[in-house]
Amino acid sequence: MSFDRPELVNPAVARTIRQCIMQTLRAEGVPVPCEINVRITDDAGIHRINRTMRHVDRPTDVLSFPMFPLTPEQLPKRWEPYLDPGTGLCPLGDMALSLERAKAQAAEYGHSLRREAGYLTIHSMLHLLGYDHLDEGPEKARMRAHEERVLSDTGLSR
Repeated sequence: MSFDRPELVNPAVARTIRQCIMQTLRAEGVPVPCEINVRITDDAGIHRINRTMRHVDRPTDVLSFPMFPLTPEQLPKRWEPYLDPGTGLCPLGDMALSLERAKAQAAEYGHSLRREAGYLTIHSMLHLLGYDHLDEGPEKARMRAHEERVLSDTGLSR
């Protein structure tokens, strides 16, 4: 993980992010070791990334940039084409998380920063694994159910 603003990150939050990444991979049945680049930043940093990469001129809480187009609940049968020959890892993609926004949302929703950072990490991981929530119907509901399951597995449920 890299930190644009290291003063924002405490060890408990960093551990939670790592735990949520690992638990999401387990819950989704990913059978290979993966590499996920995580950038921890503030609202100004994520605003720059959002503007540059998505042409959206505002901050957000988390951004996901998958390396491969995967289909949720239909992971590849053969992972070899996805593995980096130099490391043997599957480079799933990148996420950027604004801890400044996570703190504000945790206060707004009445739960801890650890829980909010964990939720945002799980949400981003599911995007890296092909989930989306562009509709307000079944795709969003399916993604939400997977988020809740992993939150519960990591002890971060409501």
